Amino acid sequence: MVSPHSVGIDFGTTNSVVALGNSCGEAAMVDFAAPDGSASIFRSALCFWEDHAIPGGIAREAGPWAIAEFLEYPQGSRFLQSFKSVAASRAFEHATIFEKRLRFEELGAIFLERLRAHAGDALKTLPPRVIVGRPVRYAGQRPDSILARQRYDLMFASLQREVHYVYEPLGAAFSFAARLNQPATILVADFGGGTSDFSVVRIGEPGAAQRCTPLGSAGIGIAGDRFDYRIMDKLVLPMLGKGGAYTSMGKQLEIPAGHFADFGDWSRLALMHNRRTLAELQKLQRAANDPTAIGRMIAVVENELGYPLYDAVARLKRALSTEDQAHFHFDGAGVKVEADVTRAAFEQWIAPDLARIGATVDMALTDAGVGVDAIDHVFLTGGSSLIPAVRRLFEERFAADRIASGDELTSIAHGLALIGQQEDISQWTVASDADAEQA
Repeated sequence: MVSPHSVGIDFGTTNSVVALGNSCGEAAMVDFAAPDGSASIFRSALCFWEDHAIPGGIAREAGPWAIAEFLEYPQGSRFLQSFKSVAASRAFEHATIFEKRLRFEELGAIFLERLRAHAGDALKTLPPRVIVGRPVRYAGQRPDSILARQRYDLMFASLQREVHYVYEPLGAAFSFAARLNQPATILVADFGGGTSDFSVVRIGEPGAAQRCTPLGSAGIGIAGDRFDYRIMDKLVLPMLGKGGAYTSMGKQLEIPAGHFADFGDWSRLALMHNRRTLAELQKLQRAANDPTAIGRMIAVVENELGYPLYDAVARLKRALSTEDQAHFHFDGAGVKVEADVTRAAFEQWIAPDLARIGATVDMALTDAGVGVDAIDHVFLTGGSSLIPAVRRLFEERFAADRIASGDELTSIAHGLALIGQQEDISQWTVASDADAEQA
């Protein structure tokens, strides 16, 4: 057996994937013996619960094990999902877990420790080169990429290896290049949970000293989580008081949108389960014109129903990728939503997001200095690339015969591990985010 020479880590908003590369130019996925069977996809989730029999009194788990623990004992757990989406947010300082405050890098280190534990011998001893994917543009409003880099550095310091950062779509490009037997200029479109990233790459002849040359990139903080929020916004939030009013000083005022923005975000919903937020919601309930609706919101937060709620949203989104119509169902904590949703309606909900994604694709082409006609292949990767409206956006720009896909959830990690095998990886890495912001 050839010893691993590199490890590629695709730390994703929704899922994380790891691949090991060897000196023979090969890369293989790391499998995890998950509760529902072995898989290479590791959910980017954390669960904490009190256990006074262990040092510190707080037990923790990650991935599908975190989900299983939370579903078994939701009232006594604290569940965090998609915490990557706050990496670049100055508004996020820490998550409160049973009176203990954990910073982003501490959450990340715990996540990596549990991920490695569940990989068994595969990640027990890491190879010398660690290649970590990062978004072209981080999620959130006014993302601070320098702050995100600082947090990533502290998070991955727990691996005790030098870490090299590579834009996520470039990892997918390197993986896709293995399919090609002739030179080409490709556009890689990577649709994650929090961001959509695009890179233009020139692929050389097989065996060329420099097989891949990055030409330009662009990214936007719109992806799968935003599409999920559109479903939440249309089907669920009206039942929780959105669009309603409350009375203050004898005046009728609209209920603040901030409550609903937090409720509609995967990462922030779990963080609403704290004394201050619940006290604010209870105060709002007393003044609301429809206190029952605010009561439903409080019940969802108090009963930690974020996971089953978003699971219902995700099921609907997946169904609409293959069917023209699907049924949405959620029932819990006094909130029951039943609706038949057409694909056409969903596409109307996400139309503004698709328009901004299309504009970002144009920015990537401009950054690379190429036009639409110069692109030989478009490689779509990431879970949201399976949405018909997303694929149609590229077919309309580049024609269907230039569109390729496959390995939607694993291609980035596979390519990162391959990059780690190159003699000189400096052409692929992002040296510092201060340089990236100036570029």
